[in-house]
Amino acid sequence: MKIRVLGCSGAIASGYKTTAFLLDDCILIDAGTGVGDLPLEAMARIDHILVSHSHLDHVLAIPLMADAVLRMREVAGRPPIQIHALPETLDALRRHIFNGVIWPDFTRLPSAAHPVLSLHPFELGQRLMLRGADEKTREIEVITAAHTVPAVGFAVSGAQGNWVFTGDTGPNPLLWQRLADMPLAHLVIETAFGDDEQRLAQVSRHLCPSALSLELAQLGGSVEVHITHIKPGEDEAVMGAVSALATPHRISALKAGDEMVF
Repeated sequence: MKIRVLGCSGAIASGYKTTAFLLDDCILIDAGTGVGDLPLEAMARIDHILVSHSHLDHVLAIPLMADAVLRMREVAGRPPIQIHALPETLDALRRHIFNGVIWPDFTRLPSAAHPVLSLHPFELGQRLMLRGADEKTREIEVITAAHTVPAVGFAVSGAQGNWVFTGDTGPNPLLWQRLADMPLAHLVIETAFGDDEQRLAQVSRHLCPSALSLELAQLGGSVEVHITHIKPGEDEAVMGAVSALATPHRISALKAGDEMVF
């Protein structure tokens, strides 16, 4: 399996794209602004979108992508793109995005019988078995996150260990309890703010380097850890503090265009 980082920033600026990961060619994990760098043909190959939570930086590309690929998928006779998320997240998309005011309802377009998008609820702990047009099946577990809205992370199963994305989260003891029983190949974990904004991180239920240190202390072994969701302009503050942490884990910052093979 291959996961390509389309975006991994906590906001936008030149060179910064918000969260989106492409699993092989047909599964999108979150749908931030990084999706916009894909060619149209690549967008049209996406059959599943897993959404960690409803915040705009993680869902912005869904309505725009639906509009972009509608015609191509309709001509090809492709089924609806399946959006997988918590019921609360799907409800937020229905009420606040696909409401005919912010954006047309692409769960009913080009027709109610043959829409470009379909919505599929999951629950915490569920193991999704997703198959795309390439006929490969991927197993993805919905894991716990602790954020200001209902939120989850994802664990993608691989033969040599799992790729785990925490989603947006503050301190989360339940996550480490689950990961203790899970072989890890890669851990993608957010650290949105520097320690000088520790209070803001706490209020918004994100991590800063000092909080990250306490979280990683609960993770055994020596794991490849990738930092994501850093706010634009905070790279040096965050990674300078992260690099000084006393930890057995191998930590680096993600950047758009990175690929992880496992």
